[in-house]
Amino acid sequence: MKKTDILTPIGIFLGLTAIFFAIFSSSAGEGGIGDFIQIASILIVFGGLFAALMINFSLDELKLLPKVLLEAFRMRNHNLQSLIDTFVDLSTKARREGLLALEAGLEDVEDPFIEKGVLLAVDGIEPDIIKDIMMAEVVAMEERHRKGRLILEKSGDYAPAWGMIGTLVGLVLMLQNLNDPSTLGPNMAVALLTTLYGSLLANLVFIPMANKLQISTEEEVFVKQIIIEGVIGVQSGQNPKILQEKLSAFLPSNSKAKEEGTEESVENE
Repeated sequence: MKKTDILTPIGIFLGLTAIFFAIFSSSAGEGGIGDFIQIASILIVFGGLFAALMINFSLDELKLLPKVLLEAFRMRNHNLQSLIDTFVDLSTKARREGLLALEAGLEDVEDPFIEKGVLLAVDGIEPDIIKDIMMAEVVAMEERHRKGRLILEKSGDYAPAWGMIGTLVGLVLMLQNLNDPSTLGPNMAVALLTTLYGSLLANLVFIPMANKLQISTEEEVFVKQIIIEGVIGVQSGQNPKILQEKLSAFLPSNSKAKEEGTEESVENE
């Protein structure tokens, strides 16, 4: 289940707010945010960035960019304890009624990866083959995520580089017009603001988003590994208690402590 990740927009907002506050507090009533808006610098950074991405990636890959950006504002809610309980229930039902009985209850399973694994188990496929099939899907998922994330990573590389290119353009224009003092300010603004824009995009947007997506992928792979172990346990007819202990090893230490505390309180009652 996915939900909106409020930390991403909050982080971007706080970063921009810090910069705007620094600008206003340092201007001392003179100038303002308008002095940091330079059309030429914007054209160089954004135009150069998109041009570089068009050269680097295919059209089909670039079409993924809006979806990739949207994923950075979402997060999956992984309830590992609920996942473990699901496999304990499946294991209990399989030992009581047989593997074929699991197929009838799959409409209650929301995760298609779990459904696929259980169906493979019901079909009587060997555990090693089930694991190979499901791991192949995990690898394919990682590759899809990597390709989408690579666009953001490359954007993080290209944005500062185009900022530096804009700086060189501004310096060249400034040096060519040293005899005209009125052009020194605008040309120097182009030189410095392109570097600012490029560094801001890279370090506040693209690189943090790419890292967040990588963490999200790692978490999803971790959950799918639990699912694979659960499916193999159900298929091999493991005792539900043993399967629960095995899968509980994947829980964070704080979750284990809570679970143990709950079990002790139940026993004391």
